[in-house]
Amino acid sequence: MTPGNELLFVALGGSGEIGMNVNLYGTQGKWVMVDCGITFADPAYPGIDVMLPDLQFIEDRLDDLVGIVITHGHEDHIGGLPYLAADLDVPIYATPFTAGLIRGKLEEEGIADTVELKVIERAGSFRAGPFGFRFVPLAHSIPEANALLIDTPHGRVFHTGDWKLDKTTLVGAASTPAELEAIGDEGVFALVCDSTNVLNDTASGSEDDVYAGLLDTVASARGRVMVTTFASNAARLSTLGKVAQETGRAVCVAGRSLDRILRVARATGYLTDFPATVDFDTAMSMPRNEVLIIATGGQGEPRAALARVADGSHQISLEQGDRVVFSSKQIPGNEVAIGRIMNALATKGVEMITDRQAHVHVSGHPGRPELAAMYKWIRPDLVVPVHGEARHLAEHTRFALAQGVPDAITQQNGDILRLAPGGPRRIGHAVVGRLALDGDVILPADGNTINERRRISQYGQMSVAVAIDRRGNLVGNAVVRAQGVPVEDERDPFLEEAADAAEAAVRKGGRDREKLREQLRLAVRRVATRWTGKKPIVDVLLIEA
Repeated sequence: MTPGNELLFVALGGSGEIGMNVNLYGTQGKWVMVDCGITFADPAYPGIDVMLPDLQFIEDRLDDLVGIVITHGHEDHIGGLPYLAADLDVPIYATPFTAGLIRGKLEEEGIADTVELKVIERAGSFRAGPFGFRFVPLAHSIPEANALLIDTPHGRVFHTGDWKLDKTTLVGAASTPAELEAIGDEGVFALVCDSTNVLNDTASGSEDDVYAGLLDTVASARGRVMVTTFASNAARLSTLGKVAQETGRAVCVAGRSLDRILRVARATGYLTDFPATVDFDTAMSMPRNEVLIIATGGQGEPRAALARVADGSHQISLEQGDRVVFSSKQIPGNEVAIGRIMNALATKGVEMITDRQAHVHVSGHPGRPELAAMYKWIRPDLVVPVHGEARHLAEHTRFALAQGVPDAITQQNGDILRLAPGGPRRIGHAVVGRLALDGDVILPADGNTINERRRISQYGQMSVAVAIDRRGNLVGNAVVRAQGVPVEDERDPFLEEAADAAEAAVRKGGRDREKLREQLRLAVRRVATRWTGKKPIVDVLLIEA
């Protein structure tokens, strides 16, 4: 699939799901990638925290890839770079704040010297192969969120990235309606647009509006206050810094990612008025009503600061009379993990405030009024919804057409679309999928390792070791061990019976070693099934003595 005199679009992630955004544009024999993000694993992937996109489609065409352009610095747009950028071996283009976050990630992986990172000034322009790019600032919850105005031989594409409308952006600047209208005046062929909040009939709301809600929530608290939010939400950090100063509280920051965001933000001219922070020991020694703690972990992440505070393994502690404010939206799929933390905090007598009790959060994505406004300003011939689950993409297509956009097409990860010439249509399908980051190893998300782990977690595991001589006679006794098999009080007699069954299998004879291994496996598993109703994984070690 080498693009000819045409404009192709392929989503390798982020279409049909929220997160792990990876998009490709192709023309004149070349491809360019927009964003390279991650998503977080659910309990179906035991032992896995981070999921990466499968980039096999473009890895098979690396000679045709001219670069990776990054819209902004959220993990679902840059998180895959530390693990995948070196193999892609093309320049990465980003604005200063986003480049600072990427550089830190590359340094942690020890590949900063091998990956070319090109810093483009805010609202700057550049070329990559047959594509021309211009960064167009838009409001979001992180500094330097950008749309991309992409010049191609078949017309201009306005790729929004993540965005919202906010007249009072607290960090960075956003393009005005007049500036967006001017882009529309110049002509835009396709609008490739964020779909996350297309089901919302109201606009996202301004970050400035959250200030009053957070101020009231913190000012009315008598004990310690911990606010948890996305680390990358620099606008919220700015708001919380002002709330702390207004309420006379010192600020303590808990979470490495928060430290990183603050460091990069200050280095690139943002959050320069954020108050000086105090360390954990100082925060714990201060009067309870004089400290505001900002922490990571509002989505239930088990190793984040909030979870560790809840289970008592953090240097910061909370108790009855303290308050935790969840200044973030609960991401679907995280309900159980968040509920577990909330229950642990409730047991301590900690009061919890979410956006259901107070106005402590606004979204960073556009609702229907904002989408309608963008259509009016940009006036595209075609809308291609991205960044959403299937229901979001389908509804975005319907909404765009209802608002008078001439054409719209619903696509999913892997659909190869020809956008031009001749109007949008599917012409093929790319290999897509997920990879699991397991420790320092990248594996297929549904490969043998993860499937084995699932089976072990469901059924348990047993091992049997048997020694035989050259004639196949038993030497000594069989040894059986079990893990995760539901036998506790009578474990010793269970293992003894399993060992007896293994020895009996050997005595039945047979010189075929593979058949003997299978007989041993089945004999031990039958004992486990008789005792427990489970069929554990059985590993056989056959030793010839």
